[in-house]
Amino acid sequence: MGLEKAKILSVDGAEMFTVLFNPEQYTLDRKNNFAQITVHGLSSPLLQFSHGELKTLQMELFFDSREKHTVGNVTRTEVNSDVRDVVDKFLSLMDIDSNLHAPPVLIFSWGPSLSFRCVLASASQQYTMFHERGYPLRAKLNVTFQEYTNRDLEARQVNRQTADYTKTHQVVEGDTLAGLAFSEYQDATLWRPIALRNGLDDPRKLTVGQMLVIPRLPYRAAGSDQTFG
Repeated sequence: MGLEKAKILSVDGAEMFTVLFNPEQYTLDRKNNFAQITVHGLSSPLLQFSHGELKTLQMELFFDSREKHTVGNVTRTEVNSDVRDVVDKFLSLMDIDSNLHAPPVLIFSWGPSLSFRCVLASASQQYTMFHERGYPLRAKLNVTFQEYTNRDLEARQVNRQTADYTKTHQVVEGDTLAGLAFSEYQDATLWRPIALRNGLDDPRKLTVGQMLVIPRLPYRAAGSDQTFG
């Protein structure tokens, strides 16, 4: 039994494309972005998570039509045929779906170890061997698949916990409202609810030993229409 071929499926599992040759390697890239929050009185800024970036899957795919290639009973290339015929079928994954008004959402699947929900974001084509009549017989495509997600998928994958509690904190030397907001809410800019809840006229003046109430978010001060968090 030969090595299983990588496939590109629709989200409902229908096969859309099977590679002629499996990639020799692939690269999965994942990044997070963090913002530096400057807080008065601290020797260095606080690091706050801003947002994640979409994962990418990158690889080089090889196409060759010097031999006949079949998948099941379907002929993919005839001997010495124009390799652009099969390349164009792959590139059609970038075409706009008339029902979606956007390119289709795909699943790049390779055995049990890789299943990547994505769209085909880019494909750079290089043709390296030609028939005597001038058409190409061999191609290399450097392709990038970009992760596809939406609010529903994100909600199922990420179990986010919000600051939905009320607690107290005893002030110690070096405490600042911005630092407390970052510690409790992961956002140093949300110091105002703490100041309002505790009636602090000057948020820069905290007394060591003072007990502060850390309100839950979202917070709205009495008599105000402004909501924080």
